[in-house]
Amino acid sequence: MKAGRWALNVYAALGFAYLFAPIAVIVLFSFNQPAGEYNIEWRRFTLDNWLAPFADRQLTAALWVSVQVAAVATLVSTVFGSMVAIALSRYRFAGDGLFNLVLVLPVTTPEIVLGSSLAAMFLGQNLIDFGMPTIIIAHILFQLSVVAIVVRARLRGFDWTLEQAAHDLGATPWRTFRTVTLPLMLPGILAAALLSFALSVDDFIITFFNAGSTVTFPLQIFGASRVRIPPQVHVLATVILIVSVALLVAGSILEHRRRQGRVSG
Repeated sequence: MKAGRWALNVYAALGFAYLFAPIAVIVLFSFNQPAGEYNIEWRRFTLDNWLAPFADRQLTAALWVSVQVAAVATLVSTVFGSMVAIALSRYRFAGDGLFNLVLVLPVTTPEIVLGSSLAAMFLGQNLIDFGMPTIIIAHILFQLSVVAIVVRARLRGFDWTLEQAAHDLGATPWRTFRTVTLPLMLPGILAAALLSFALSVDDFIITFFNAGSTVTFPLQIFGASRVRIPPQVHVLATVILIVSVALLVAGSILEHRRRQGRVSG
């Protein structure tokens, strides 16, 4: 029994090591002093890269574009995706099974199919030029499904009689939503928003088909990799990692404190 548990722990440790090895390499090489144009071979430790993280202006500009796209797309998809999740969790209607199938299609469909079909739609309608608007629309499409699925999972098993109790006590629908429903949904909404933001910043294939002349962070790295891979790529990637982890930790701490306050109250 002990041997089996030990083997399972070792297997799990190896699995996590395999998953996090690329991330460790990115962080490590952000402190590397490359000899040439490619930061792919370890030379020596340096802090110079972190003293000038925005030295590559094209890379910095592309990162800012990705952040803008992700912020707008995440905001829109979080609002509407949460509404979809509430509707699907609270009500039963004819065709809801088909609607659930349609909802998961953007997530399960290969990105190359989704990206090329969106590009064909934009080209066929000829109503909008390729660029930031088409990237945002494309990102909202798959983010909406992610948000709805994550928030709906949070609402699974939700006691809707709490809303009825609030109505019986005289609360308006808006106050009921603000003081009862939203606080219970908030962890799922925040998790969905963080996941959607990360997927948007990371997306390459869908963006590639719908970007036009606009260059996002992944597109800039892909294009520049044919000529050079500056250490700022690893520095900015590490910054994104640090910010993401910090947000996750902060969210976990706030949720833990909220639960403690509920228990003590």
